[in-house]
Parts: sequence; structure tokens; C-alpha cells
Amino acid sequence: MRLPDWLQPTRGRQAGDLSITLGERALPIVIRRLRHARRLTLRLAPDGSEVRVSAPRTARSAEVAAFAQAHAEWLAGQLAHVPERQAIMPGGTLPYRGAPLLVMHEPRAPRRPALADGALRLGGTAESLAPRIRRWLDGEARRLMAEDLADYAARAGVPAPPLSLSNARRRWGSCSAHGAVRINWRLVMAPDAVRRSVIAHEVAHLIHFDHSPRFHALLAELFEGDLAQANRWLKREGRSLYAPFG
Repeated sequence: MRLPDWLQPTRGRQAGDLSITLGERALPIVIRRLRHARRLTLRLAPDGSEVRVSAPRTARSAEVAAFAQAHAEWLAGQLAHVPERQAIMPGGTLPYRGAPLLVMHEPRAPRRPALADGALRLGGTAESLAPRIRRWLDGEARRLMAEDLADYAARAGVPAPPLSLSNARRRWGSCSAHGAVRINWRLVMAPDAVRRSVIAHEVAHLIHFDHSPRFHALLAELFEGDLAQANRWLKREGRSLYAPFG
């Protein structure tokens, strides 16, 4: 699923000494100079860690800094909506397939997380909970997404392509010209319909490597749910998927 240009791969980025203060936080300004850009545009990184400015190659740093400052109020509003980092701890919750999952730490239980009755139970030390849960989520993401990919590939009448998990901060999914599909592992925390909509999108790209009317017609045929609703969820809630692990 393609996101806006400011969330695309960052070839040509320049992270100099520019920064902007929003409230009590100073954020770096990262410039991405684009050959075809005709004006300055800016966005806040999904995790609120930096301000990203797309600029013509001829734009001066001082011009970029002034542009960002002129939009400081808007950026501050965006920053206020970035969810705070949520530490994984016993008795806390973790989003999984669109619902909160209770983390139950029982020191004498097996170290490997086990899902049962709406809770994730695991033993071992409390200090190692987060990395072990992260590995468990990776495994769940790979399992569910492989099933989704096989399902939609069969519907499209094409072989299931290789799947790899992405840790991207700029895309939920991608499909290469060679047919390799990458999906952001964080989608395992989103509702099933949202995750599946992204995978259906990438499968449609296996046949139409563009966003033509034929592509959108195929996507609507492949995906069994409401695409507009899934896209709205990602736009509204997508940033929350970065809160547990950054």
C-alpha cells in the first residue's frame, strides 16, 4: 500500500543542524531534496521524532528553516496526536489483531509466550519481556500474513510470492518489480481487515504494477471488506501501532 510521498524511501535526505522547537521538544528538520519538486512541503514523522521537509534542490537551508517555523503551530498540533511510547510490562496490554491483549507474567511459566483466553502468558525474567514479545509478534505476523498472501494470490490466479517482514516507518507494504512482497510487521497489531487490505493491495500489484483503474478494479474484486474503511483506520490509528515498540 503506497503512502504519501513524504513517507516514501528517503534517498537524498539531508539531516543537518536544522531543528525546530515545539513546546518543550526540539525536533531535527530532515530535508529531502527532490529533482522534480517545485515547492516546499513538510510533515511530521509518524513517531514524532523529526520534521521532514521535501524541497527543490535549489532551496536554501535558511528557507527550509523559515518554512518549518511558519508551520510550527500546525506541527505542534500533529505532535500532540502522536501516541506516547508504551512500555511493555506485566499487567499491561498490547494491541493484537485489533484488540487489547493482557500481558501476564508468571516467572515459573515457560519463557515462550502462549496465547490463551485473551491474554499472553509467559515466564522468564521481567526484563526480557519486551524483546520476547516482539519476537512472538514477528512470528504471528509472518504466520498470518503468509496465510493472507496465499489466499489473495490464489484469488488472483498467481503463485504466492516470497514474503518478508518490514520494519519500515514509511510504508505499510510494498511490492517490487520482481514480485517480492514486504509487509510492515506492525500490522499484526491492527484489525484483521486492515492487515488484509494492505496485503490484497500488494497482491493486486503483482498483476498491475501501477495505480490504474484496472489495478483498483482488481483490488476491489480481491478484497472482501470495505477498503475505504480500512484506509480510514490506517490514517486515523496507524501511528498508534508504533507506540509499543517504536
